[in-house]
Amino acid sequence: MLDHITNHFSDSIDAKIRAAEDLPPLIAQAAELMVHSLVNEGKILACGNGGCAAAAQHFTSELLNRFERERPSLPAISLTADTSTLTSIANDYSYNEVFSKQIRALGQPGDMLLAISTSGHSPNIIQAIQAAHDREMTVIALTGMDGGNCARLLHPEDVEIRVDNQVTARIQEVHLLTLHCICDLIDEFLFGNAE
Repeated sequence: MLDHITNHFSDSIDAKIRAAEDLPPLIAQAAELMVHSLVNEGKILACGNGGCAAAAQHFTSELLNRFERERPSLPAISLTADTSTLTSIANDYSYNEVFSKQIRALGQPGDMLLAISTSGHSPNIIQAIQAAHDREMTVIALTGMDGGNCARLLHPEDVEIRVDNQVTARIQEVHLLTLHCICDLIDEFLFGNAE
């Protein structure tokens, strides 16, 4: 049992080491785009399913409240958190529309969409990306595996941060680290060095 646990730690470390070789420029680009949106009175909408929904909520809470320093709240909305909205859209229309309908109502030109999908194949994330483009929003997509259909929908001004791994747990672990990096960079860009 202890070897099994140790293997999980080793696999997670290996996934992060591999990601550290490829992802930093994309993470920096994503953070810069988010900062540009925020300083121009935009907001960040975030969505995902399951563990990715939790990551979306985790990210928006760190913008709305704080990450690792005291600073003003930043405008971010998790599209995964309102169960009444999610269930009414799923019931009245389709689960595939639970995020896109919210984006069409809340998204404005200059806002950002953070779309998180380990496979890149989630139909509601695909529709969310399409709705964001319709609303003239830039998309940051956190994906894994081969990027799926989400990767194929992205525009040149969008950013895909793809974790090159086939294991959902490893992808989610790198996604969480990526989101923490983005939070830290946003704070650095907007509020200067914390030291």
